[in-house]
Amino acid sequence: MDIKMIDYGVGNLFSLRSSFAAVGVDIEATNDVDKIRNADKLVLPGVGAFRDAIAALRETGLDIVVCEEAAKGKPLMGVCLGMQLLFDKSFEYGEYDGLGLIPGEVRSIEEVVPAGLNIPHIGWNRLELCNESPLLKYIKDGDHVYFVHSYQAVTDDANVIARTEYGAPITAAVQCGNVCGCQFHPEKSGRVGLSILRAFCEM
Repeated sequence: MDIKMIDYGVGNLFSLRSSFAAVGVDIEATNDVDKIRNADKLVLPGVGAFRDAIAALRETGLDIVVCEEAAKGKPLMGVCLGMQLLFDKSFEYGEYDGLGLIPGEVRSIEEVVPAGLNIPHIGWNRLELCNESPLLKYIKDGDHVYFVHSYQAVTDDANVIARTEYGAPITAAVQCGNVCGCQFHPEKSGRVGLSILRAFCEM
């Protein structure tokens, strides 16, 4: 099995690689188009602001490659900001188009959480499983994962496979066909996070 992580200059590549290694899978971070096209599965990482990440992805031309490979049915997982990039657009510090692989928008959680709760949402929180997904086959309702975010995906319920509660329901994980993503950090989520990465390797 050949899994490639998209290296476009934005993302915590080492931590993700180490976590995949912990489940017995050696993945390579690369910006080589041929390697990405020949891979069996793809991982899209991301940290920081949506605007900067989508600009970096487009400057490399890898946005086109990722979309083309996803259109072929290749499994693709976005992590944290990488998940947000999968959507139509984001309203983080402006309005910016995303990859359009999952219908929906990325909006501030400040729009829905009660006043007084800290933003960003940082720390461990429980998952509420919403729809069946092979990505979550090894975890159960109520398992805890680690979040660091101020924005969330707003999409049809059919695309949401897990939510968390932070004064209001917040999108935690999504899947639309072969494209999936986690708003939380599986690489920082202990046994539960590793179980999710293992499940992705088996998709």
